[in-house]
Amino acid sequence: MPPHAALALSLILVGIAAPAGAGTVATSAGPMQIAPLLTGLEEPWAVAVLPDGTILITEREGRLLGFRNGRRQEIQGLPNVHVEGQGGLLDILVPRDFAESREIWLSYALRVAGGAATAAGRGRLTEAGRLEGFETVFAGEGYPGGRHFGARLVEAADGAIYLTTGERGTGPQGMEAQDPALVAGKVIRLTRQGEAEVIVPGWAPGVLSRGHRNIQGATLAPDGSLLTVEHGARGGDELNRVEAGRNYGWPVITYGRNYNFLPIGEGSEKPGMEQPLHYWDPSIAPSGLMVYSGALVPEWAGDIFTGSLNSGFISRLDPDSPAETGYAEEQIAADETGRVRDIIEAPDGAIWFLSVIDGALYRMAPEG
Repeated sequence: MPPHAALALSLILVGIAAPAGAGTVATSAGPMQIAPLLTGLEEPWAVAVLPDGTILITEREGRLLGFRNGRRQEIQGLPNVHVEGQGGLLDILVPRDFAESREIWLSYALRVAGGAATAAGRGRLTEAGRLEGFETVFAGEGYPGGRHFGARLVEAADGAIYLTTGERGTGPQGMEAQDPALVAGKVIRLTRQGEAEVIVPGWAPGVLSRGHRNIQGATLAPDGSLLTVEHGARGGDELNRVEAGRNYGWPVITYGRNYNFLPIGEGSEKPGMEQPLHYWDPSIAPSGLMVYSGALVPEWAGDIFTGSLNSGFISRLDPDSPAETGYAEEQIAADETGRVRDIIEAPDGAIWFLSVIDGALYRMAPEG
């Protein structure tokens, strides 16, 4: 499908006129047009697209919305979600076999013994817009409070499901992220059927890696490996390539400092602990993650994009250009890029991103 035809289709699906309200931002690849696709959202957290073009968006307060042919529908049959602080209804995953399975995965905060936990589950989306047979297939330990749930979902190349968790805000003195018997501060790998199997001997079932603080973005690299971005404290946000059995350091090593400016842990390096591919200091609070194909912007093929929740820009990292902190970075800043929660490549090759401040889904693509 030609890019212009794909743009027209995407705009028809959400029922708005192109390109009303569009703005332009200067980038390394030339001017990009940013246009709203959906507005009026309430704290949107994640966006996904079904094979028929239906756009699905989660709202943290517990709503899953579907948009198609100018109509908005609230999907029914969702799990009981615990809404507190950063917790609520979080990520959404449309598996590659959706056309046959009709299966949707969700991550969310779940009330359990001891407080709230990061959880994931799945159900079948009917043509009528209901999740049937939804079941929670995984839940971590319960902690009090509403901080650091992680909760990104990614389908692995072999069909397994990755779920990220946060260390639940226990602070630099808390060692939950280092404890392989606990789920907090880990990457979890589940089978396509939702089963948590032992991956690393001696570690809890499902635990793939440890030493993470709060993973808010995850995606597959072109080679099929898992990439994640996680929040540091005052500085020390990280981009990592996650491998089984590896320790990513928190809170023993970090490039950040505590919020009171005191050092955290033992420094920024330690034998047996992984170094990030890239780190940010000061923090940008990265959220959402994608590797761009180059479909509409060939200059950006293979580049890594993440949103910022505190600095008002989209970060583009070029793995082919080394820099002191890892990769060379371009910060794409516009009026619309405040508190970007999620970012994806749309079916037509455009870049879509969710703005929490505006309650909007935006499309960014070359002008013309």
